[in-house]
Amino acid sequence: MRRALFPGSFDPITLGHYDIIKRGVHLFDEVVVAIGINAEKKYMFTLEERMAFIKKAFSNEPKIKVVTYQGLTVDFCKEIDAQFILRGLRNPADFEFEKAIAHTNRKLSGIETVFLLTAASTSYISSSIVRDVIRNGGDYSVLVPNSVHLE
Repeated sequence: MRRALFPGSFDPITLGHYDIIKRGVHLFDEVVVAIGINAEKKYMFTLEERMAFIKKAFSNEPKIKVVTYQGLTVDFCKEIDAQFILRGLRNPADFEFEKAIAHTNRKLSGIETVFLLTAASTSYISSSIVRDVIRNGGDYSVLVPNSVHLE
């Protein structure tokens, strides 16, 4: 089985993340969306909310699993037998940052990173932009899957 891990904080999941995950399903037998837990980071949404947003967005897709993890991504890949790390690239800055991480991950573990370019229609979206829109009362619904809602 060709399993890919798509790691991130997903605070919240955006349409850019959604696009990469949906396209990744066509490349791999299974895509594991892994929410990293970082005690040092302050999140807008709880871990439970972030998991619910992602699970609801992909409720009809059996090839997508949603989990949480702590520690090194490559260690978690080995734990769940993921042969690939899936990442999205929005711009050249993303590429430079992700390239360094991919080289390090491959050196530490031999695990390859597969990059997908985000769709032009979502390349400007980031979770930090979405959080800023939410904080300031803007219409965030055009930036996230329908599963992301505030009560």
